[in-house]
Formats: sequence, structure tokens, C-alpha cells
Amino acid sequence: MSDVNTNQSNTVICHYRVTAGNEKKFEALLAEHWPTLQRLQLVSAAPSQIFKGLEQDNGQPIYFEIFEWLPGAVDRAHEHPEVMAVWEPMDALCEQRGGKPNMEFPHVGIWPAPGTAT
Repeated sequence: MSDVNTNQSNTVICHYRVTAGNEKKFEALLAEHWPTLQRLQLVSAAPSQIFKGLEQDNGQPIYFEIFEWLPGAVDRAHEHPEVMAVWEPMDALCEQRGGKPNMEFPHVGIWPAPGTAT
């Protein structure tokens, strides 16, 4: 079984630690996030998946968004004013917690579980 090379993966699981009281403002921006990336042809056609919950250690709001970048699109996104117009206000509505940054963006790859087809 081969290891997953997450450095080459285009799938990202975004973690957003939203400051309590900012949920509605954040959700409005989050509703525009993937459509903006899609319109600019930065992400795959598969819609993002969004999850909302509370962190176990402090009960504060946390959101997760999973989507797939097109190859090379991450760098282009950081330079596009329409993307930054969504990202900058999102950043301002989040907070650092428990030694973790306000937002995290680990890139992941599918790992075939033992006993499954590869």
C-alpha cells in the first residue's frame, strides 16, 4: 500500500474558528466562498461540503469546508481581488483558540483503508 502524498493533493479541509456572535455574518460570506471560487474557475465542479459544530474543548462555533482546488489554483486565488474580498472579512470574523490559528487549511488525500481496493 502506498502512502498518500498530501503535498500534491488538491483537496482541502478548511477549519474556521468563528468568534461567537459572528456566525450569521460568517455564514453569509461562506455562502459566497465556493461560488466565487467556482465562477473564477479555481475549484472542481463538485460543490463544497460545509459542516457546522461546536468545539469539544470550549463549545465555541467551528465550521469546516471541504472542496477541491484545480491544479495551481491556490496561488492564483491568493492574488485575485474577488477572492480576497471574501477571505479578508472571513478572517476578521474568526479567532485563535487553544493555541490554534483562527483558520487552518490542511490539504489531504484519500488514504485507502486496509482491506479496500486501491
